[in-house]
Amino acid sequence: MKPFIVVVGSSNTDMVVKAARLPAPGETVLGGTFMMNAGGKGANQAVAAARLGGNVVFIAKTGEDILANRQLNCLNRKV
Repeated sequence: MKPFIVVVGSSNTDMVVKAARLPAPGETVLGGTFMMNAGGKGANQAVAAARLGGNVVFIAKTGEDILANRQLNCLNRKV
């Protein structure tokens, strides 16, 4: 039987801009590719536990915007 796991934690959208290099102190560099990725410590733990075979329930507070909907769709997919 799969272990039953409850994860209570954060769920958010990480917004990342890829740059050619890290800036020096006080320097500004131009960004490149923009990405939005599902994230949050609790969400990441819940996904990892599900991938390892656990029967996972994830509890988190979300907003009511497009980013919350995107995150919920991502988390509701089969692992």
